[in-house]
This record gives sequence, C-alpha cells and structure tokens, in this order.
Amino acid sequence: MERETKLSGFAFIVLLVGLGLAASFIVLFAQLADEMLDQELAVFDAVTIRLLEVVGSSGMDTAMFIITELGSVWFLVLMSLGVLWILGIRMRDKWGVLFYLVAVGGGSLLTLLLKHFFSRERPSINEAIDAVGYSFPSGHSMGSLIFYGFLIYLVIRTRQKPWLQWTSVFGLGALIVLIGISRIYLGAHFPSDVLAGYIAGTIWLVLSLVALEWIQWQQRSPVPPVTALRKVLAPLYRAVIDKL
Repeated sequence: MERETKLSGFAFIVLLVGLGLAASFIVLFAQLADEMLDQELAVFDAVTIRLLEVVGSSGMDTAMFIITELGSVWFLVLMSLGVLWILGIRMRDKWGVLFYLVAVGGGSLLTLLLKHFFSRERPSINEAIDAVGYSFPSGHSMGSLIFYGFLIYLVIRTRQKPWLQWTSVFGLGALIVLIGISRIYLGAHFPSDVLAGYIAGTIWLVLSLVALEWIQWQQRSPVPPVTALRKVLAPLYRAVIDKL
C-alpha cells in the first residue's frame, strides 16, 4: 500500500505540472496574439518567409505539397479511423477513445473559434492546399500537433521497445515541425500563425491528456490521489517546520 501511495502522490504532482504547463502556454498564446494584433510580428514574419524563399525550387515545392497534405483534414480524419480502431478494438480503452475524440474533435472546434475571433487574413488564398478562410492560428499546425502529439503519447504509454519509442517520437516530432514549415513555404500562413497553432495545440493536447491520465489513475489506484499527495508531502512539511 505504501508503494501505491507514493505512486499516486507522484501522479498527482505530474498532473499539477501538466496544468501549470498549460497555463504557461495560455499566457504565451495571449502575448503572441496581442503582438499579432498590434502588428509587432511583421518583421519576424517577413524575415522567416524570406529565408524560406531562398531555398525554393520545383522539387521543394513538390515535397512541401506532400508534407502539407499530411496535416490536412481529410488525411487526419482517415488516420483517426485507424487510431480509434486501435484504441477501441485492440486496446479496449474506452477512455482513450473518448479523450482522443475530445482532443482531435475539440481541437478542430477551438481552431475555428480562434480563427473567427482574430479574423486575420491569409498571405494568399489557394484552395489546392486548403488555404482558405482566416489565418490565425494555423489549423494545419494546431491539428497536426494534437494528432501526432497524441500518437507520441500512445507510443510512450504502450511501452514499446526503446529504439522504437525514440524513433517514433523523433519522427513524429519532426513531421509536426515540417508541416508547419510547409504552410509558410506554400504561402498559406504567416510564421506567427504557425507558432500560434503550435502553442494552442499544445494547450489543448496537454489538457486532454491530463484529464485522461487523471481518470485512469483514479481507476487504477486504490489510494485517492489527494490522500496520497498529503502522505507524500507530510515528511517534507515536517522537515520544514523542524528547521523553522
């Protein structure tokens, strides 16, 4: 029971760290949005776009078009069917299914709300690469971070072989970054749109995973997390009092 108490207390601390991380990113997003509205990101956007224009070529155009499709709505919906099949049929994880839908579906709705709230026009309109509607934040960036970020969570959570975990985490992380770069390269978004998409996606993903982990820990542990936390922190509290 003592081991379960320590594990539950540690789990509670991890959840608090997750909430703190989400709160920090909310502040960061608010600051970025404020600077965008005040036109303070114009230089950053212009310099970044110019740097990507330098490496432009027909081959790069093709590569970026393929990469950007990996973050498109149709592709993520198709891949989501596979993820739901794995979670629901193979793993029989009903909470995983629920919070995957919350993360991906809720993230899509949040993207639409943020786009209409800020109503920033795109640098260019191109239906061939889903460059329609408002620009801030980037839906491709936010959606890909949530989707591929959830896959990273599943890879780590299912305890695969170390080499497979590291390869998957690095590969999926690189893909998230490349999708954002492709949106800037193809002229669908300003760099600040992509950055905002990553920040907003991180907030929503962290909150979704925190809620999922909280429920799973509650069900697994025979010790209530709050009680466990009190027992874990009690020795530290006594040590501080003794020094005072």
